Amino acid sequence: MAGSRDPISNSPHLDRVDLDHFREAMSRLGASVSIVTTDGKMGRCGLTVTSVTSVSDDPPILLTCINHQSRTCDVLSGNGVFAVNVLAAGTEKLSDVFAGRHDCTYEDRFDHAEWHDASAGTGAPVLKDARVALDCDVVDWIDSGTHRVFFGQVVGIRLGQPTPALLYVDRDYREI
Repeated sequence: MAGSRDPISNSPHLDRVDLDHFREAMSRLGASVSIVTTDGKMGRCGLTVTSVTSVSDDPPILLTCINHQSRTCDVLSGNGVFAVNVLAAGTEKLSDVFAGRHDCTYEDRFDHAEWHDASAGTGAPVLKDARVALDCDVVDWIDSGTHRVFFGQVVGIRLGQPTPALLYVDRDYREI
């Protein structure tokens, strides 16, 4: 694993965009809702994200972005593994729990659903009812602005039922 410089802080155009305006613009991008989980020597942790995308299919690599202020960022960095659990429609409450919108500890978040260890043996918790769960080894990360971008090589896939997907757009949940 490696970290690298923050390319954002080197931009000569950094002060040209109002941050509130940027956040409003980003809220209009619809995104799939996932829970990223990890377990290992640093402990079990997880959070809700909308930032997951494929990077490569050979080898299969994806990325996810996690705020530096989140406890999950440090735990995932130390564990070196994670699972992306793509949520189905109707799981808004679970998404809110892992987004920190309910008063519970990081460990108690897992009490709100049924979990399994990832099939490839990383130990990252896999949501029983996920549309798909992607088990990953961290192969790299970069720090950029407020977030750490984790690159994970997919070592296991669990396909769930092809149910409607949960999306987040305009600061609200939608389903397709």
